Amino acid sequence: MKLHKKIIITLGIIFGMSLLFTPKQALAIDVYDDVCSGSNADTALCVNKDKDELAPMIKIIVNNLLYILGAVSVLVIIFSGISYTLSGGDANQVSKAKNTLMYAIVGLIVAILSYGIVNFVIDTIT
Repeated sequence: MKLHKKIIITLGIIFGMSLLFTPKQALAIDVYDDVCSGSNADTALCVNKDKDELAPMIKIIVNNLLYILGAVSVLVIIFSGISYTLSGGDANQVSKAKNTLMYAIVGLIVAILSYGIVNFVIDTIT
């Protein structure tokens, strides 16, 4: 049991440290005031200037959370495979590893489906 805790803690530290090196989103300079002044106010860029930016922000947040959920599911699948291999034929530990694997796969499927549903709904709304 101590080995499982050490593996989980190690994977958590590695995952946490990897979040430090994720790419950050670069934001462009706001040039709407320069472009949309005068006769350019009727262009598509200027008309959509005040468009609601909440939906794309929600999409970004949900997609990032689902990405993390998918990564955690894959790590749990790997962990359950290791614990299944190390069970040594003990029926209790084999059953526990199989249940963990099943729930991790269900979680991965839910993450993939919810990614598609969220993107479909946000794209339909906007």
